Amino acid sequence: MLETTPDSPYQGRATVDLDAIAENIQVLRSYAPGRAQMAIIKANAYGHGLLPVAQTALRAGVTSLGVAQLTEARILREGLDAAGIDPSAAPILAWIGMSGADWAGALKASIDLSVSWTWVLSEICAAARETGIRARIHLKIDTGMSRAGATLTDLPALVAAVCMAEEEGLVEVVGAWSHLSCGDDLSKEGRAATAAQVNTFEQGLKILADGGVKPQIRHLCATSGILWHPEAHYDMVRVGIGMYGLSPNPLTARGASLGLRPAMTLCAPLSSVKVVEDDTPVSYGGTWRAKGRRWLGLVPLGYADGILRAGSQGAPVRVDGHTPIHTQIVGRICMDQFIVDLGPAQGTPGTPSASSGQAPARVGDTVTLFGDPALGVPSADEWAETAGTINYEIVTRLGETIPRIYLNDRHLSEPWEAR
Repeated sequence: MLETTPDSPYQGRATVDLDAIAENIQVLRSYAPGRAQMAIIKANAYGHGLLPVAQTALRAGVTSLGVAQLTEARILREGLDAAGIDPSAAPILAWIGMSGADWAGALKASIDLSVSWTWVLSEICAAARETGIRARIHLKIDTGMSRAGATLTDLPALVAAVCMAEEEGLVEVVGAWSHLSCGDDLSKEGRAATAAQVNTFEQGLKILADGGVKPQIRHLCATSGILWHPEAHYDMVRVGIGMYGLSPNPLTARGASLGLRPAMTLCAPLSSVKVVEDDTPVSYGGTWRAKGRRWLGLVPLGYADGILRAGSQGAPVRVDGHTPIHTQIVGRICMDQFIVDLGPAQGTPGTPSASSGQAPARVGDTVTLFGDPALGVPSADEWAETAGTINYEIVTRLGETIPRIYLNDRHLSEPWEAR
């Protein structure tokens, strides 16, 4: 049974095992031996908690941290500073910043910046002149994702501008990087697309070299590249979804078969248990109707908490009643509640719940939505399959309303020198 307090506004909780994160980092290191690792902790560490995951990853041996948003990078740096971790021991790369962003503040916070266009470089150089701080930059090459990154056509102009900025002492080119759009697709077509992107990256690196730009670190692979494309490991790899114990493509290989262990378990207590009669409609729209007299349980989580409404009518849960009940959500997920089927009830129509035989579960019993399937609970992969999405979304969308409880967090309070 979950230990909750009557005055707690949110009864659910996400338990994050930090040892699992550290172990997953070691596993991924075995797939790319000798390569530096950047821990990707964007979007609140994929929903797991920015600062605890960052500290865990650093102690597990990653050499740098990556977040998408410049704002999140500033928050992360402030947290690391408060934890006594020197910026030199924890470089942070941020790759999304709008025109007019506080580049000067980013430089003062020792944040590495991604550069895809000359206008970004120009604004960063202006901030470097203003602050007297040389900017650490990673040049991004568009290898086929068509998001950020300079195309091979635009790259020479960017290289020329970077050379001028280097000569003026405004920038230091730390890295050259890109992203594989089909790294998790091991079909013939997917592998061909990845080979083409690696070739484009190589062409981009040649343009840099021919223009006199020599990045210290080249990095192209996220988790899928780490696992399935060793030819693209270069100097550093970026550990993302695999660090949290999930496979980038469960259809190719489940996390457990890769040696990974899910770090997050999402639970909530039953808030109601009752009997409904045959053919009783359940939740909005009555999209599910009871087949015979049924015990139903109510769980106080919903789409306002990041539980995907697309998981209605079938997402799996385990209820720890008198014996574990492996069941599913019935009816539509509501804003802050959903209903689970607890099984058949005894008695004739009109019999009160209290006289319908032993209830299979009681108020306060724990309902686990997802966690480590090795422990007999549903997985984020199963939820993703039901909702028609990917496991990334299942964990990342989890709302801040749900408290994170950290297991094996002993190192978070230790002095950084104790690592």
